[in-house]
Amino acid sequence: MPSFAFVALDAQGQQVIDHIDAANQTEATNLLRSQGLFPTSVKEQTAGSKAKGKKTAATSVKSAGKKSAGISLPFLEKKTIKSATLTIFTRQLATLIDAGLPLLRGLTVLGNQEPDLVLKKTISQLADSVQSGSNFSDGLLAHPRIFNKLYVNMVKAGELGGVLEIVLNRLAEFQEKAEKVKGKVKSAMMYPSIVLIIAVVIVAGLLVFIVPKFEQIFADMLGGKPLPLITQIVVGASRGISHNILWIFLLGGGIYAGFKYLAATPKGSVLLDEFMLKAPLFGDLTRKNAISRFTRTLGTLVTSGVPILQALNITKETAGNAVIATAISKIHDSVREGESIVRPMEASGVFPPMVVSMVDVGEETGQLPEMLLKVADLYDDEVDNAVAGLTSLMEPIMIVFLAVVVGGIVVALFLPLIGIIQGMQQ
Repeated sequence: MPSFAFVALDAQGQQVIDHIDAANQTEATNLLRSQGLFPTSVKEQTAGSKAKGKKTAATSVKSAGKKSAGISLPFLEKKTIKSATLTIFTRQLATLIDAGLPLLRGLTVLGNQEPDLVLKKTISQLADSVQSGSNFSDGLLAHPRIFNKLYVNMVKAGELGGVLEIVLNRLAEFQEKAEKVKGKVKSAMMYPSIVLIIAVVIVAGLLVFIVPKFEQIFADMLGGKPLPLITQIVVGASRGISHNILWIFLLGGGIYAGFKYLAATPKGSVLLDEFMLKAPLFGDLTRKNAISRFTRTLGTLVTSGVPILQALNITKETAGNAVIATAISKIHDSVREGESIVRPMEASGVFPPMVVSMVDVGEETGQLPEMLLKVADLYDDEVDNAVAGLTSLMEPIMIVFLAVVVGGIVVALFLPLIGIIQGMQQ
């Protein structure tokens, strides 16, 4: 009868490496399951490898934990993963647990097939933590750059309620919708950004390389006659950029560093985020995106069993906007004192009356989480409409802007040429 080398997990999550006799691989797998084991690898042994099967399996497992002999540079190692990768991991883990697999077995399966090296290493550490008897949420806490507080607290609530697979599915849905909205906002910003960059490159090329040559032609052929005003402006801009290009780059870097420093300070971040909420064209999109994120995060947390005060704290930290975070902080203080969530929302002036009314209805009917998620879905659609409207509006604006700037430079260069031609004809 054929012999099969196997690697399996017992009921306590301990790894078992041995061999078993069976007619085929399917029968071997069924025999192992009937013994209370969860096989992760079942392979038929050849005649020459039967005596070495157990040793080979043990050696491979032992060598898997060894580090490579290459040079390791920790400060160059990648320590984060893409949000889409985390979403896929969450969805797959929820599916495995929902199918009846133990958490440790699910982590082992996902770790074996994960192509992302950072996540693969993280899953391995999570499996070790669970195998040692720790909660899954405690293992997640050790990786704050991958699993944020929202993720950890939702998993903790799922563990306490015994509904981890449901919470993981909600997390996956939350991440998918958040990524979808984020992608749409990025696409709205992409077109004007590309057109603006192209405009800057074209204008800079004209002023640095083309205008100086025309200036020399004008000096030789006009004999000191004054240039038209628009030509003088363009020539002056060309001289200023050509002679101070290093200072311009330094100024640009200084402005960027100043904005980064301002955004890092509490008052500065509030000022910048308040400006973003009121900015022309983009302010409406920013506000709708922030409200969608707030309502979906809070609704998902409360639905998953996280206490309202803790959920508000997590939502404040993941708001992504200092003005919204300040408003959430006031809501938290109001709820902590036993008051309604509606009054501080209305007083903040951040949330539209429709949102306040829907939250008020949800609070009165005892369906606040469901109402928050409905508001989030509604504002996701609003973000879609805002993106479509902004894109259709920005296209003609950017085209006209580019035409005016480039056309102005061309006109400034051709006006003196017209004067030269007229003088030659006279």
